[in-house]
Amino acid sequence: MTRSIALLGSTGSIGRQTLEVARELGVEVAALTANRSVDLLEQQARAFRPRLAVLCDADAANELRRRLADTDVEVMSGMDGLLAAATMDEADTLVTAVVGMIGLRPTLAAIERKKRIALANKETLVCAGELVMDAADRHGAELIPVDSEHSAIFQCLQGCRDRGEIKRLLLTCSGGPFYGLSRGELAGKTRADALRHPNWTMGAKITVDSATLMNKGLELIEAMRLYRLPLARVEAVIHRQSIVHSLVEFRDGALLAQLGTPDMKLPIRYALTYPNRAPSAEPPLDLLSCPPLTFAPPDEEAFRCLKLAKQAAAAGGTACAVLNGANEAAVGAFLAERIGFLDVPALVERALAEVAQVSNPTLSDILEADRLSRASVERHIS
Repeated sequence: MTRSIALLGSTGSIGRQTLEVARELGVEVAALTANRSVDLLEQQARAFRPRLAVLCDADAANELRRRLADTDVEVMSGMDGLLAAATMDEADTLVTAVVGMIGLRPTLAAIERKKRIALANKETLVCAGELVMDAADRHGAELIPVDSEHSAIFQCLQGCRDRGEIKRLLLTCSGGPFYGLSRGELAGKTRADALRHPNWTMGAKITVDSATLMNKGLELIEAMRLYRLPLARVEAVIHRQSIVHSLVEFRDGALLAQLGTPDMKLPIRYALTYPNRAPSAEPPLDLLSCPPLTFAPPDEEAFRCLKLAKQAAAAGGTACAVLNGANEAAVGAFLAERIGFLDVPALVERALAEVAQVSNPTLSDILEADRLSRASVERHIS
């Protein structure tokens, strides 16, 4: 079980819930990091008294350093601060709750220190899955997924002695706020529309990804890397109720599923307590009052991001880094109301066509693919 954590992304939705779980479990907090949320990070630092607090924005870090001058909390900034948090001796577990490629280098650094990685940053495995998994094998680091779907699969596989017994993984998908709409009906959807997720309360970027179904595409790639399975054995299925968090189908036809309320504290708690389970004060799923459970195939023509993710997964190499970088840039532009909803998949598709892809990429190749894909999106927006 985890004794002390370094938490990347402490002010986001997953980060805040991780701190609640850490308090319940009596887990120490050695480091907290955020982007530029000075007020909230100051509150968290005073509540949990970490040794280190990091803000990516240098000016915000200077302000936080001034505010925490009466404490013994060290304040750092930028990537140097993230790497310091990820590798500090005081933390046996790194919780990666940041969004985007920024989580890649700290995750690799923590793996080299043989830490447990409670992974909620899907972009790390999407963009550099082979590098990350090979590094984890080489250094003997644990990767425990925090995403609800991958945690569900991880839990279902605990009794699986031979991964060859897996026929396929089934990742469930709520369908987001626009389920059932045609491509034409999606054209006028706004930022406010996309942020109305029916089941989950999440950050803006992942909520938009859920609306475009890119989130499920990224999770398909992540599952391929995490469980070392080909794309043909990983599928997505629409499940509007978000009660079945994912399923594993075995070669004898048996299906195992993990069910629960739409609550991220359960996978967070399991990642910190694995291989044990800790009591929870949260109300469990009541089977007698939950709605009927339904399943349907996703519409990949209306929601082209899912199809594009599958194409990138099939291509391999740096294609997934291009996909992810272009999507991050396009979603950022959509949230800034610079582009429309259907411009997101269009810009991602254009970047995949324009950016030259590299087979068997190094870390430098992956970072360059990410840079070029973002530049492609910005160029076409401009």
